[in-house]
Amino acid sequence: MNQGVVDKAQQVRSGEELSAETVNRWLKDNLDDTIKARCNGCETKPAITQYAGGASNWTYCLDYPNTSMILRRGPAGTKAKGAHDMEREYKLQRALKPVYRYVPTMYAYCEDESVIGADFYLMEKFTGIIPRKNLPRDLNTTKAQTAQLCTNVLDSLIELHKVDHEKAGLSHLGKGKGYIERQISGWSERYSKAKTWNVPSGKKVMHWLERHMPDKERICITHNDFRFDNVVLNPNNYTDIIGVLDWELATLGDPLMDLGNSLAYWVDADDDFLAQSTRRQPTHLEGMFTRKQVVAYYCEKMDIDVEDFTFYEVYGLFRLAGIAQQIYYRYHHGQTNNPAFKRFWVFIHYLLWRCNKAIKASGKK
Repeated sequence: MNQGVVDKAQQVRSGEELSAETVNRWLKDNLDDTIKARCNGCETKPAITQYAGGASNWTYCLDYPNTSMILRRGPAGTKAKGAHDMEREYKLQRALKPVYRYVPTMYAYCEDESVIGADFYLMEKFTGIIPRKNLPRDLNTTKAQTAQLCTNVLDSLIELHKVDHEKAGLSHLGKGKGYIERQISGWSERYSKAKTWNVPSGKKVMHWLERHMPDKERICITHNDFRFDNVVLNPNNYTDIIGVLDWELATLGDPLMDLGNSLAYWVDADDDFLAQSTRRQPTHLEGMFTRKQVVAYYCEKMDIDVEDFTFYEVYGLFRLAGIAQQIYYRYHHGQTNNPAFKRFWVFIHYLLWRCNKAIKASGKK
């Protein structure tokens, strides 16, 4: 295994520290005996590092001499209703694991916020490559392999969408019917509540989405944050997917809206400067599909006929603006000091501009 390409956590950010002694004490008392045995009974404190990629929930790596595990908790500060629900995220993954091979194994959930200042859960650590803004420098890549990676990532989303949630007994994961309407009203409300003085109202986009909701909706298990940097790749063959992470927003929803969510992050090689400056996954590489090619490939594999993808495209971009604004709201009001969030307001302007551009191109008023 080439250790140089394996994704690693970094030093814990200032203000987001965990007490290794406190965490270890809780693990010693609450972990399953089989898992605890891998940690030598938690007789020594773990080394704690933090993953830099998380803009929402905080994700830590706990390293024991013979094993490692992941700890997930919500951020500090005011949280939108229903957001950062660690218990739901834990239970959802535990229920989904038997029917979707890419879900990590869940270890334990702690509802007692007095332990570390928030509820949290522990899960299996996948050791592999996370394709962030750029693939690791030490990774030897070819156009053909990158094309295969792109296809395999899309296939893992398609595999999720094809899970028979009723047969698998997973109908409790979400409300299902009426999903499109709930998403449009919900994200409109969340954006408006998190609005700061330096971003647009978004009313034009909200009203357009309300007027153009599709009559037909399909219901399946949706991830709702499916991106390259939420998949883990085999370090011995980077085209192989070994895990899918970050299930906070997963539910029963419409698969085309899930695809629209993913494409909001997808930066084509010939996109403008602002898109390139915000790119967080390697979709610009030679061999990657364009957004149009993604839609065509997905619809063919799912046997879905869509005349016009504009509604799903605009929804995905507007929803991303809502997510970014909720994060920026916390930074703007001093609830987090992560410097990565300082200029999110510029990104929100850009996303709403993209929405309006797509609306204009569609010819639908």
